[in-house]
Amino acid sequence: MVEKIESFLLELGKGFAFIGRQYRLTVNNTNYYADLVFYHIILKCYVVIDLKIGKVKQEDIGQMNLYLGYFAIDKNNEGDNPPIGIILAREKDEIMVQYAMYGNNNNLFVSKYQLYLPDLEELRGLLERSIGLENNNNR
Repeated sequence: MVEKIESFLLELGKGFAFIGRQYRLTVNNTNYYADLVFYHIILKCYVVIDLKIGKVKQEDIGQMNLYLGYFAIDKNNEGDNPPIGIILAREKDEIMVQYAMYGNNNNLFVSKYQLYLPDLEELRGLLERSIGLENNNNR
């Protein structure tokens, strides 16, 4: 995904300007590296994306929050909106993410990705579970 930046940008939609890959952030003489950094010219904010090949962990959420603080404090210019953080992981534990993000910045998003398209049965099951969860939440 990282090597195919142009097609990835086109998938994200219009307004994204590529800032860097493995973007170095230095905090108190310690270097950290954000996988992908963009600036969205319409939303007027940085978008930081971290890619995880396995399951997202609470440390990943804390690390992204550090990245968002860095961009908000050190990189934002006057008129910029707060940065947005996106963690894409192979697996996502919904409950752990909910607890780890409690009281956290609402510009931080965690999602899972798939390396392949699901077959029809798997897609149907995901849709049914999603509709069932939505119906339970609306009660």
